[in-house]
Amino acid sequence: MARTDPYYRLRAIVWLRIAAVNGLLAVAAGAFGAHGLEGKVPTVDLAAFRTAAQYHMYHALALLAVAWLADKPHGSLRPDFAGWGFVVGIILFCGSLYALGATGSRSLVMLTPLGGLSFMLGWGAMALSVLTHREA
Repeated sequence: MARTDPYYRLRAIVWLRIAAVNGLLAVAAGAFGAHGLEGKVPTVDLAAFRTAAQYHMYHALALLAVAWLADKPHGSLRPDFAGWGFVVGIILFCGSLYALGATGSRSLVMLTPLGGLSFMLGWGAMALSVLTHREA
């Protein structure tokens, strides 16, 4: 039976939009790294930029799973916690590596581990959401 509760539907739509925007940004960043930075920045900085684009796409796809989970009647906000963990991780982890790759500046790399921690918290919240899910 399909859920028609507007609250769950709205949560799902919001996360789908966030996932779509992040997927677009990840592809654009990957293309910029491959075509705009190659040969213009040191190889190690380009590798950091590529890592950021990869993790950005992985977590844009994870946000699609958050949207799917948000449409379910969990009775909790665990899917939302997972989603925000992924969003914060994209901003901190990917953002700091994008800055490093594009500018060579290491001023933001202290944020990279915090972004990685946010990703892990997001995956943990998603695991709890799936493991504790009960069909209505």
